[in-house]
Amino acid sequence: MTCHNGSTFHPITFFLIVIPRLEEVHGWISLPFCFIYIVALLGNVTILLVIKMDQTLIEPMFYFLVILSTIDLALSTTSVPHMLGIFWFNAHEINFGACVAQMFLIHAFTGIEAGVLVAMAFDCYVAICAPLHYTAILTSRVLMSITLYIVIFTVLLTLPMIYLIYHLPFCQAHVIIPHSYCEHMGIANLSCGNIRVNGIYGLFVVSVFLLDPVPIGISYVYILHAVFHLPSQNARLKALSTCGSHIAVLCVFYIPSLFSFLSHRFGHNIPHHIHILVANLYLVIPPSLNPIIYGVRTKQIWERVLHMLLKNKTPTILFY
Repeated sequence: MTCHNGSTFHPITFFLIVIPRLEEVHGWISLPFCFIYIVALLGNVTILLVIKMDQTLIEPMFYFLVILSTIDLALSTTSVPHMLGIFWFNAHEINFGACVAQMFLIHAFTGIEAGVLVAMAFDCYVAICAPLHYTAILTSRVLMSITLYIVIFTVLLTLPMIYLIYHLPFCQAHVIIPHSYCEHMGIANLSCGNIRVNGIYGLFVVSVFLLDPVPIGISYVYILHAVFHLPSQNARLKALSTCGSHIAVLCVFYIPSLFSFLSHRFGHNIPHHIHILVANLYLVIPPSLNPIIYGVRTKQIWERVLHMLLKNKTPTILFY
């Protein structure tokens, strides 16, 4: 353990409290979280299997949907299993390296998902505003380039957080985190050193991701302009339904994050356990609702899922 001026650089363990002041009902709180996590697992795995098994689902929209489902699986699995372990087995302790790794993965997966939503907005724009050139614009090479850019940009933006956390001094070997998972400023606030750089960089990262709605909004301005210039109402409704799933997923992703951000900045009278509960829901609600939204609203996926279910049903034959 490295020390400097009596301070501990790397605590042996962090102690996660999950949701402070609600310890008596942790068992009951765990049930909806467990159910939501199972829904997220089943829904996203179903989406991945359907697209993998059906070779006709090769449009760019399904390519982005595969990435979105993969990220949702990774994001929820990074936090929820350990959270349930705390609820059920009192597994509150997490070592320093594992905590920093969880911090990095949660921030990285959240950023990648935000980037994928921007790419899906561009997909909707091309599908409605330039339908005849859809496959010519969104080629496999373009899709791969977009994916690599999103992943590399997000990872490079998140990596400095690891460096900043590793260079903070901690005054105790065992540090209590009043949260259910590790995140950058949550760890930094427990340091006994100067965290000004952490705070500035954290705000910088948040400001970068807050720019994502800008290209999404621009895309939908052009989309609406194109839709309202269509000749018939049926054509307008059909065009809008093409992006209906994406709009719903955007609401699921950004509304909880916006509420969480505003409540932290301005909701000083909101109890701390409400902040933690909202932050937890932000990690589990989008991964569970996204496959339901796309499964229900996307005709090709819905039909394939029904076909798989009916195909697995075998008739019962009675012998007399």
